[in-house]
Amino acid sequence: MCGIRNGFLSFTASVQEGFGHVKAFFVGNTMKLMARNEKESSEADLHTYKMQVDATNAAEDTKKRLANK
Repeated sequence: MCGIRNGFLSFTASVQEGFGHVKAFFVGNTMKLMARNEKESSEADLHTYKMQVDATNAAEDTKKRLANK
């Protein structure tokens, strides 16, 4: 039973990671469309990448905590 629970929680973390990537995509593209110059466009790209890395790190941390239980 514990294995099933951990598997489900790991799957949930992966789904949340996916939603984080989708959110980063839309936020980044919105920022890019609203950019007035190339610098703001580049900052939008960097913001997108940072949000994706944060989503991935959060999911990995959750999975590591589950593995250590």
